[in-house]
Amino acid sequence: MVDNYILDTECPGSENLKMKFARTLRMNYQQLGDAESVNKAIRIELQATEVHLHKAWSSNESYYRKKYTGLKRLETLIEWTNFKFFDLVWGNGESPWKLLRATIIILLLMSIIDVWKFKNTQSIYSYIQAFFEAPQIFLGTLSPSDYPSPYFTLILFIRLVAFGLFMSILIKRLNRR
Repeated sequence: MVDNYILDTECPGSENLKMKFARTLRMNYQQLGDAESVNKAIRIELQATEVHLHKAWSSNESYYRKKYTGLKRLETLIEWTNFKFFDLVWGNGESPWKLLRATIIILLLMSIIDVWKFKNTQSIYSYIQAFFEAPQIFLGTLSPSDYPSPYFTLILFIRLVAFGLFMSILIKRLNRR
């Protein structure tokens, strides 16, 4: 068995190689049931992936300029943008706290929309009331009659996606134990 200190001391210098190295070790650690080492390998793999994707579309290093040209460079920009977005929303499947933060931001946006469309924008009380009603609307326990049905459909879709992301995080975490 390879100890996880190898991830600190023996990782290759290039991000693309570090990413593959960490991924290979992660899969080995998963087969052995070493959850702590799996988590460490995932962190290193995600960091290396982010740097590699960023360099692939923006770096002037000769390796990246030769390998990523034209549309391939644009594809890696889109891939990096997706990676950063998913990192922001749910930590690429590794952070329930980032998912909670994203949910709170959604609730704040719902509150602001509620005040702008249906309440008094000049009253602080309207914002407070809207913020306390937002979780009820988000979870489907409150359905104001003046809301349009496409809005409820969008909220339902976001709720289902958020629940799916949360379940994915839980399953990944429990699977490593």
